[in-house]
Formats: sequence, C-alpha cells, structure tokens
Amino acid sequence: MISNLSRIQPTVIDYLSVISQILKIDVEIMDENFVRIAGTGPYAEHINESMEKESNVYKRVLETGQNQIIARPKGHILCKSCPKRDTCIEKFELCTPIILKEKVIGVIGLLCFKDEQVDLLLSNMNAYNNFLKQLSELISAKAFEMIESEALTVKFKILDSVVENLEQGVIIVDDKWYITHVNKTACKILGIKNYLEKHVQLVATGSSFHGQDEYKLTLDNEDHLLVGVLQDMGLDERKYTRMFIFDEAKTLNYWVSKLTNPEDNITLNNIISNSDKINFLKKRVLQISNSSSTVLIIGESGTGKEMFARAIHNSSERKKAPFIAINCGAIPESLLESELFGYVRGAFTGADPKGRIGKFEMADKGTIFLDEIGDMPLYMQAKLLRTIQDKEITRVGSNDSIKVDVRIISATNRNLEEMMEEGQFRQDLYYRLNVIPMEIPPLRERKDDIKLLTMFFTKKYSELFNKTFKSIDKNVWNILYNYEWPGNIRELENTVEFMINTMDESGAIFRDSIPKRIINYEKENTLSIEVENGLNLKRVEKKLIIKALKIYGNTTNGKKKAASDLGIGIATLYRKLEEYELG
Repeated sequence: MISNLSRIQPTVIDYLSVISQILKIDVEIMDENFVRIAGTGPYAEHINESMEKESNVYKRVLETGQNQIIARPKGHILCKSCPKRDTCIEKFELCTPIILKEKVIGVIGLLCFKDEQVDLLLSNMNAYNNFLKQLSELISAKAFEMIESEALTVKFKILDSVVENLEQGVIIVDDKWYITHVNKTACKILGIKNYLEKHVQLVATGSSFHGQDEYKLTLDNEDHLLVGVLQDMGLDERKYTRMFIFDEAKTLNYWVSKLTNPEDNITLNNIISNSDKINFLKKRVLQISNSSSTVLIIGESGTGKEMFARAIHNSSERKKAPFIAINCGAIPESLLESELFGYVRGAFTGADPKGRIGKFEMADKGTIFLDEIGDMPLYMQAKLLRTIQDKEITRVGSNDSIKVDVRIISATNRNLEEMMEEGQFRQDLYYRLNVIPMEIPPLRERKDDIKLLTMFFTKKYSELFNKTFKSIDKNVWNILYNYEWPGNIRELENTVEFMINTMDESGAIFRDSIPKRIINYEKENTLSIEVENGLNLKRVEKKLIIKALKIYGNTTNGKKKAASDLGIGIATLYRKLEEYELG
C-alpha cells in the first residue's frame, strides 16, 4: 500500500536537501512501510530502497512513538542484531517519529558520519532536537494537506459528475464571489462560455416559490432573475465557498404565476362593458400602451383600476417583463422605502443578511403599479419624485445608485387635488404622475353594465360551484339596477357569488337570494311612504321631500338629485323647503 509520505516524496526530498545544507548534518526519512523516502549524504543514492532488515532503531520509534538517540551506533543494544552492524558508517543518530492523526506514519533522523558533525550536534543538542520535532510536524502537516486535497479532489470529481447531469443550473464561487465552476445548464441560462475570472453579485429579491428564493444575479453588467437555493459548502477551501442551484425565474416563478394567477394575463378583452365611457378608456389604453409616460388612474374602490393597469402593461412592448403591484396604503411607513427600493446587507436590525432588492428593481424593463398612491407619506413622495426624475434608485443602507427602466402606473380613490391644497400630497409629484390621466366611472354611472357583468359572473361561479343556472327573476333585476353599488364591480361580483351559492335546484335566482344589505338598502332608499291619517297632499309631499333629502343628502348636489327624482325643478324644491320650513 502506498504510504502517505510517499505521496509527498518530491516535497520531502526538497525539504531535506535544503535542511541538510543549512544544518551541515545529513537527514533521512523512512515511512511506515520501511522504505527510505528521502536521504542526504551517503543515503542519497539509496532512496526508495527497503530498510526493513537494517532499521531496528526506526522500528522502535514506529512502535513506541518516542524519540531515540544513538550515541554509539555499533555498541547500542538496538544495533546488536543489525546485519550491517560491522559495516555501519554512522557515528551518531537522533531520530523522532512523524505522527499524523495520532498514528506514526514514519521516522525522521539526523545522521552524523563525521566527528565534526557529532561535535556540532552535541554542542547544541536541545536546539537540534527541537528543530527535528518541528520538521516532523511540518512534514506531517504537508501529508495531512495532501490527504485532504486528495479527498477534496475525489469529492469534487463526484460533485462535478452530479452537477453536470443536473437539469438545474449550478454555480460555485470562491470567498470573493468569483466563479470557480459552472455546469452546462448554468452556461446555457446565463449565456456564458468562459467563466474564469468572472465575478457575480447575488441579491435576494424577497420573492419565493415552493421553498426556493428568487435572486437577481448580476454577471458582466447583465441582470438575471433566478429562482433557487444558495448554500455554504462548509469547506475550508476558499476556492469552493458557496454553491447556487437555480432555474430561470421566467421559466419557473414567472410562468407558474401566469398559470396560477389569471390576473397576470388580463388584457382589454377581460374588461367587460357596454359603457361608452369604458369603451373610450379601452381605446385610450391602446393609444398610450407603448409610451413610457406615467399614468394616473382615478376611481372608486372596486371599479377595476388594477385591471386597467395590467391591460396597459399587457398591451405594451413591456408585456414580457414583470408587472409588479404594490399597495402603498397596506405597508407600514417604516417598511415602505425598503419595499420599494430594497436594502443592502446589515441596513437595519432584522434585515435579511443577504440584502434584498426592491419592487422597482424587480420591475426593471417592465411596469410598477403603485396602488393607493394617495396614502404614501410625504417623505416617500419626495424619494419617488427623485426616482421618476433620475430614473434610478438607491437601496436603503447604500450610497450607490442603480439605474432602472420602469413605467409607473399609479392609482387612487382619493382626491389628490384637494390633498395638495391641504398639504398632504406634493404638487410636483402629482404633475409627474398625472401625465396621462384616466378616470374610471363607478358602476352606478354605467347601469347598462350591471346585467352584462351579472351574467358574466353568474356563468363563472355556476361553473366553479358545479351548479346549473337558468334564470334571474325580474324583481331581482329591478333591485340590482336601483342599488347604488358603493363597492362597484367588486361588490357586484361578491353579490353574484353569494346568489349562486344560495340558489336552489330550480336554477333560478329570486329576491330571497339577494344579500340582506341590498334588500335593506332598497327599503330605506325607495321614494315611497306609508299614508297616515288620510290622503293629505301637503303631508305626503312633505314626507317625500324629507325622504329624498335623506337619500341624496342636504348638499347642493344632493338637492339637485332629489329634485330630479321627485320630478320637480330645483327652484321648486327650494320653494317647497322654505314653505315646509325644512331649511
């Protein structure tokens, strides 16, 4: 069996040659197989020869692990049985074991063949003894390094075989993030041929899929969105510090989200309407889709602002890039900046130790949708304005700016002009966001869409719940048309879902399938009164006016609507209010 010392023989021979010249004393090493691994002086010509028949002293060192000093070689008890006793030319011998992991793997000896060498050694015996021990430890360390290196080489041959056959991409980097190995899949995904001396940056985006994180990998100034696992290799070898196993985000996270999130596929065809206002907006989407100008979508909650934002994105040349939506009112102020712009490692307590990119970087080359922009705090409005102007962001905790190519679509249900007057919204930001304004009308202003949308949702939920739908009673339609729909299309969809759930086996939807809140609204807001104490015209008229004002409000606009519903002019209504002392 090949010994550990024989594996580092060239190194050992070099060591002994230099040491012998320095010490002016010859040196010899024997391994555990009794083979002379290295030697100087008279033994330099006998390297690789067996010493089993002439190594009684070395055998004792191998057995005991203790130093041996042979001051009179021919007269020493260990030399009596040596076959070369009578012809021995050695005059002094100092030898010590070479120990590796508590096992003696060889013996190293200082040999004197001349009297002056003996005198030299004896004159400073302790120094030579200590030096011999240090030399033994050095050779042992070199043998250990060789063993570990060989083991590592075997491991990496096995690893390389496994890695090359993986369908996922694999990158191995050193402690300074330079690539030391990639497999063919990684080369294909990243579009590289020669990976030597290439540096990579890897930053977690914060998104994840089935236990794998999404990362942005930067290589040769090009960014790649990848989904995978980053692992420390647990090796002392700095050349192999971390391993990243990954797939392309666009082939995994992106396309899976397309399949599992139908909203990602929304186009103009998904916006159902017979309304002239909505059809005008759909034409406007086609006109502005390929522009990079900002869009501000205004509308009440539930009118479909995000649907229009997605339709703009999916009608544009950016449709293959990400559409990133963020609700500015749903994120705590303290976290909003890091959500939008990301942060570097150690930026704040509790931060991901790897750092994280923000929504703007995730949306690079695509679209970012800032919903509820009116809820954004003033200090963040200033940072957003700078991002729009400079087309770059700075991560929290960093001083380096990063260029981004992002189209911004924002939306709100608040009156931003009133907020500007009250100092709650920046005027300069408003004009930056409102380059292309789009106002989505509420459902109560597009009553013709109620039936169209109701039938669409009825088909959707009857198929989803495996129910047979046949008809909707006429009274139901009257109630749906007269309801104001404060929650707009979202409320209508929820109402239809409720009605399909409560529909009986007949497949028909009747009044008792309508949610109670809508029935109660009908009772409270219908201009009908119970006649009390006879048909007194003035009394009935007064009650109708009071109920109309209760429904529409006592504002100027409310009075106009009340007058219209009562079938009288606004001047007549004011006269009646004065007559009946109703203020």
